[in-house]
Amino acid sequence: MFKRILAALLLFTLVATVAPSIDKASASGKTYYVKIDSGSLNVRKKPSTSGAIVAKLAKGQQLTVSSQSKGWAQVTAKGKKGYVSSKYIAPKSVSKAPAKKAAAKKASAASNYKATAISVAKSNLGVKYKWGGNTPSGFDCSGLVTYSFSKAGVSLPRTAADMYSRAGTKVTSYQPGDLLFYATGGGKRVTHVAIYIGNGQMIHSVTNGVSYSSLNNSYWKKRFIGAKRL
Repeated sequence: MFKRILAALLLFTLVATVAPSIDKASASGKTYYVKIDSGSLNVRKKPSTSGAIVAKLAKGQQLTVSSQSKGWAQVTAKGKKGYVSSKYIAPKSVSKAPAKKAAAKKASAASNYKATAISVAKSNLGVKYKWGGNTPSGFDCSGLVTYSFSKAGVSLPRTAADMYSRAGTKVTSYQPGDLLFYATGGGKRVTHVAIYIGNGQMIHSVTNGVSYSSLNNSYWKKRFIGAKRL
């Protein structure tokens, strides 16, 4: 009888050693991250929504999981131990998602304001040239550009030379909404600015008014200085 009891105890010990609980085997000491859309994740004193809150965790915050059972995870975070709902944690960080979303949103906003500026400029096709003009009663080159972008919520320096020296980043391949700069007086002094609208075309205000021109036009091509992206 004693031998049978001893054998049973040895077998139980062996099983317990070889096969720990599924929860502990899958989660013990592992790093997880908070995955919530907004607000904060409550760390509670016991695995229940009635448990006292011992800490609050932000989205993407790291925590260590020691076990999981019945929808709750026993965790350590901010130097405190407690329980959180398992559905709000993940083994991979989600902190990069907002950054990607923000970058996409920023790119979309940039595309939108440039499209708006181009649309405004196009709506003024045929408006006469006026030295110093920056309204639909008459535009000079920089006046058309500043007016168009102001309607899209973007403020630019008043002159072509100042735009070239103070606004945007230099680029060598063009996207709609980029600014193109020219030296109409020869040399390298910027005296003219246009808006690139795609397909090798630009819109600007010249002596015959607001009009389109090709980037390959011989007059403009040999006077080109550079392009800037806002």
